[in-house]
Amino acid sequence: MDPSVHREEHAVEASHWWFVGRRRLFGRILGDLGVPRDAKILDAGSSTGTNLRMLRDLGYTHAVGLDKSPDAARFCHEKGLGPVLVGDLRQLPFASDRLDLVLATDIVEHIEDDMQAAQEIARVLEPGGWALLTVPAFPALWGRQDDVSHHRRRYRRGELERVVGRTGLRIVERFYFNWILLAPIWAARQAMRIARSRVDSENQVNTPLLNAALLRLFSLDVRLARRVKPPAGVSLLLLCRKG
Repeated sequence: MDPSVHREEHAVEASHWWFVGRRRLFGRILGDLGVPRDAKILDAGSSTGTNLRMLRDLGYTHAVGLDKSPDAARFCHEKGLGPVLVGDLRQLPFASDRLDLVLATDIVEHIEDDMQAAQEIARVLEPGGWALLTVPAFPALWGRQDDVSHHRRRYRRGELERVVGRTGLRIVERFYFNWILLAPIWAARQAMRIARSRVDSENQVNTPLLNAALLRLFSLDVRLARRVKPPAGVSLLLLCRKG
């Protein structure tokens, strides 16, 4: 990511509608799975700590983060969301068959060899362990945030399923989310492209009133997405199990 994106995310992740709503979605999934509070958890691609915040607030006691950026790790430590290792998802510093859960949310799209990253996730999970992956969906939704975040791709469902399917992980659940806002987000990104907007991050396009309204809408979105299984969305989630 551009350093400015990390700084912006660091400033807003605790309250921004996108991060708050996404944490609610992930928290419900972990609760439904019955992941014990002492589970060994890796948050791969921690960025500035949004998932680590969720894990701490839910009472998980053996979670560790990993990010390639020393700045991201520093931001997590400053907020008391560590420990966060500086490392590469393609070469995880863990023994095989070690972890109960890996969160890899909005990270594999940054990596040229996404197959290698997925294989590493599968390697470090113990048999019966869980992997929760999310990625940005649909190339047509490419926008400024993809540029400044140094994304290499956006995925269609079949593309990500083919990658994960070659690792030995079994896909248990898959669905798109952020589907209610799909059309407005597409339109806003087209408008920003036409206007040649150069904002450092789409997270800056926000106000307290807008944030509150979008949080209510996005909270509804993520509550319904698992049941509705919409045919498209801004993001794609796969829940996988080893063995």
